[in-house]
Amino acid sequence: MATSERRLDRGIEQAVRIQRGTGAEIRLTRRGAGLSLRTVAASVGMSESTFGRIERARIPNVSVRQLATACAAVGLKFAGRPYLDGDPVRDAGHARLLERLHAIAPDRAPWRTEVPIRGERDGRAWDAELTLGGEIVAIEAEMRLSDIQALDRRIALKRRDAGQDLVILLVADTVGNRRALAAHRESLRSSFPLDTRAVLAAVRAGRPPTSSGIVIL
Repeated sequence: MATSERRLDRGIEQAVRIQRGTGAEIRLTRRGAGLSLRTVAASVGMSESTFGRIERARIPNVSVRQLATACAAVGLKFAGRPYLDGDPVRDAGHARLLERLHAIAPDRAPWRTEVPIRGERDGRAWDAELTLGGEIVAIEAEMRLSDIQALDRRIALKRRDAGQDLVILLVADTVGNRRALAAHRESLRSSFPLDTRAVLAAVRAGRPPTSSGIVIL
């Protein structure tokens, strides 16, 4: 299944869970307070029919405003908020960055992109995997470095959950990224000991690098 389809399916499933869970909580709270549908619906200017459909998750495109209003009617606060559950959509520039590394590797070296770390249901994936000397090297590509610590934590969690030893952090060669790495390189040294020259020498030779590393391309 294409990555874009997995993202769409995951988003739809999350929306359905939110609708059902919120509706059920509203219904339980309303009944627990001994309130009728008519009473709570009228208190927020909503029709009894619409309020009942919200409780039963029967409005496919229910809005955040409707959910928050229905919650307020029974004394609840709707606090929907985003949290990390997968990897962001990548653009053409990101694909070109990956291809620059791929072009350096021997033609015979197996190469895959968007590789799920624990199956399709996890939502996270390595941007690419390169097999060198029979060993898989995971690749995480970044066009723009911002929160270095958050990036390091995110990759560390993926390494742990995937049981992945070797990871290349591939960074686009820009002035901003070089400045960011100059300021934070040593804080990343324990996670990515090797620098560009050592990693690329191994890749060109068709062998896995001796450790994880950062490559600027």
